[in-house]
Amino acid sequence: MDSLSQIVLGAGVGNEILGKKIGNKAILYGAIIGTIPDLDVLYGKFLDPLTATDIHRGFSHSVLFFLVLSPILGWILQKLERKNKVNFKEATLFSYLVLQTHALLDLFTTWGTQLFWPLENRYSLQSIFVIDPLYTLPFLVFLILSMKKKKDNPKRLFWNRIGLIVSTSYLFLTLLVQSIVTNKFEKQLEEKNISYQEIVVKPSPFNIILWTTNVKVENGYYIGDYSFFDTKPIQFQFIPKQKELITDYENEAVIKQLKRISEGWYCITQKENQLLFNDLRFGVMNTEPNDLQFSFSYQITEEKGEVRAMELPNKNREQAKKLLGKLWVRLWGN
Repeated sequence: MDSLSQIVLGAGVGNEILGKKIGNKAILYGAIIGTIPDLDVLYGKFLDPLTATDIHRGFSHSVLFFLVLSPILGWILQKLERKNKVNFKEATLFSYLVLQTHALLDLFTTWGTQLFWPLENRYSLQSIFVIDPLYTLPFLVFLILSMKKKKDNPKRLFWNRIGLIVSTSYLFLTLLVQSIVTNKFEKQLEEKNISYQEIVVKPSPFNIILWTTNVKVENGYYIGDYSFFDTKPIQFQFIPKQKELITDYENEAVIKQLKRISEGWYCITQKENQLLFNDLRFGVMNTEPNDLQFSFSYQITEEKGEVRAMELPNKNREQAKKLLGKLWVRLWGN
């Protein structure tokens, strides 16, 4: 999720555990510790862009990392709050739960989370967009209400728990809505006699009303969208995989890396003499049949026998405004 959501979650969890002992300092410590897993973005800046993408939500989001880091943070926290009688055990538990809930929240989003690093498996429920105001804002309001109460006031924990309950309930609501929408897509595919290998259903930005799907078939993908305000049948657009275009590069390390990053959801296109590797997991920015634009595309080049991949900078502010405008119109039905 976005940084604000993780800060609010870390603050809420921290407040729940140590708020009665150290008051608003528990919120501060929780907010700080809750951002630590995302520091992989910072050290990723010292790596090439593709490797930085590959390691995001890897080791720093793993149970192993949390188990190693929590006692260290617990020891520091115990030293800082010795006067308030915070012991090592509860300080370590505080740190672990704040870190672990960060990864669990990320688990609901589209980008895979490598919880059990060093195993390569990434887990993703894909039921919430990385920024969702309906998750974050109510949680933030209840957290602020809690902050205004003294540490020994029962209302402090009451408002904090309401925030945790409401935000967590919303996450489970997204899974329920995702299940309903998946059923809609599956029924429409059955009516159109489209047999498929795998289907992924995920929400569009900032809401859980408009959803999109990627459907994997033998030689490509069908993409479609559905809004709860729709009155017409779902329409699917076919995108050929065209993996034969990179046959000569199949064994190159960079191609294997791209396949791993995309988790197998990719297609190859040629545009203006450019060979492009397109990651389908994050959707399509433009669905014009002759001008497909994917959210993440990498140009494949060969220079002096070395195959390279460079991400295309196709996400400018003007495009983002147009895309959001289209999404807003589409959200209200087809």
